[in-house]
Amino acid sequence: MRCIIALLAWLTSSALVLGAEAGKPTDFVSVMGPIMDNLRSAASYARTGSIALAQMETDAAATTWKRLEPNASGPLPAYAPAALAEFLGDGGERLAAATRALDGGDNVAAGRELLALRRSFHELRRRSGLYDLGDCVFEIAPAMEKLRVAATRYGQQPAQAYAEETVAAASAFRDRLQRCNEWASTEIAGQGEFRRLIDGAIASSGEIAHAAMAGEGPLVHRYLIELQSYAQLLDFRYG
Repeated sequence: MRCIIALLAWLTSSALVLGAEAGKPTDFVSVMGPIMDNLRSAASYARTGSIALAQMETDAAATTWKRLEPNASGPLPAYAPAALAEFLGDGGERLAAATRALDGGDNVAAGRELLALRRSFHELRRRSGLYDLGDCVFEIAPAMEKLRVAATRYGQQPAQAYAEETVAAASAFRDRLQRCNEWASTEIAGQGEFRRLIDGAIASSGEIAHAAMAGEGPLVHRYLIELQSYAQLLDFRYG
């Protein structure tokens, strides 16, 4: 199985590697795109316990990561050299740690390392004055976690104070979703998949608030599960 995974990872990254062998300068942005795709997929697979598939994605990311050595990269005017060097050093260690965790069957630890690596990339972009839909979608997770905590607390004890906490968290989550909708390019905003996910999440964030104020505990739980699915799918496709 490990040999098959390694072969698939090699095939996934072969086009990038061949470009490097041809002497083409490394474009940090274009190379990080596939790496982030790999990391998102690996995190999703790790979360569901699909370790073999997560290994395939981290192996592909590790292969491509080798092209991101500071002395091999082309001009990077948007990134401060010190910040970039820190990202590459720490990121390489986190990717290796995630790989070791997966090799040991610890998908939880691997998920933590993958999340930390993805967060560090978004922090690098923010420190460099860069921001787009992917950054916005990545920032959905903390708002979703606050809503999860509030809704769970309400489910355990449906007091008025906890209902109001759930409503406030749902409102903050909805605001984040609407902001991401505004950050979507015209092309993405018009995609049926994006519209289903973002519009569905916005609608359900309103419904969970109404359910909490109406004292409908089972409905709150149902909408919470629905919103978690929306958040995960948005992250998987656009984060």
